[in-house]
Amino acid sequence: MLKIGFSQTDIAKEMGVHRSTISRELRRNQGRRGYRPKQAHRFALSRRNKAKTYITPETWDWIEQLIREDWSPEQISGRLRYRKGIRISHEWIYQHIYEDKRKKGDLHRHLRCQKKRRKRYGSYDRRGKLSNRVSIEQRPADVETRQRIGDWEVDTMIGKRHKQALVTLIERKSRLVLLRKVEQRTADSVEDAITHLLAPCRHDVHTITADNGKEFANHEQIAEELNADFYFAHPNAAWERGSNENVIGLVRQYFPKKQSFDHITHEDTALVMNLLNNRPRKCLDFKTPFEVFSEQSVALNT
Repeated sequence: MLKIGFSQTDIAKEMGVHRSTISRELRRNQGRRGYRPKQAHRFALSRRNKAKTYITPETWDWIEQLIREDWSPEQISGRLRYRKGIRISHEWIYQHIYEDKRKKGDLHRHLRCQKKRRKRYGSYDRRGKLSNRVSIEQRPADVETRQRIGDWEVDTMIGKRHKQALVTLIERKSRLVLLRKVEQRTADSVEDAITHLLAPCRHDVHTITADNGKEFANHEQIAEELNADFYFAHPNAAWERGSNENVIGLVRQYFPKKQSFDHITHEDTALVMNLLNNRPRKCLDFKTPFEVFSEQSVALNT
């Protein structure tokens, strides 16, 4: 493409990469006679081999000694850079440990975390991506002010052994709590629970905000059924759904983490809702959630 006159920008578009990728490739792997693929590949392999050989066997021996003293790979990496000027990433040290494990070595036994797989934070989201999700950044600003009834937050509470779950809804202004048990934390079950809980007050449902769990994969159907807008908080940003995080803490008083949800009945969840919604709240000037909600809404039939 270079030979027939394509610009770097055009090449990038054609290959589906950023133009800086093309620029970097040409800068690093171009010879005196221009860019030649075989030569570029040799240059890349040469750099890779150089990078792998500057750590001497003596240094690896010292690294293994520190591992056996229960130093973490990150501590070793930082110490080498600080005291000896040697730059080696903690990820490289982890790979060395796992290679030793494959050879029946014992270095891995000195890692603090003995899980079979080590999660690489920030590299990917295990739960996958939900299609057509709308970010909380696009949510109307007045939702944050809690000046109106009708803005809800939703989440799920998982029972012992990750079997049944409770769908929890809270209205942001009144702090009204709605609960419903689902036998499985699937998208269809969660959709049914949300629409069932909110159907009696559908005229007071403007927005719903959730986390990025796959149980909310049917968000478009929920939004259409309730004629509401469905938004998603940023990953690992629980404070963006602070009301629901708080109410889960209140509900855990009645359904602790280690408790199985097998025997929870509709009557049990109704009792907890009644207790929470008729309890005065300081943030509501000691009114109850039901009092604040019912000033503008009809009673809920849940």
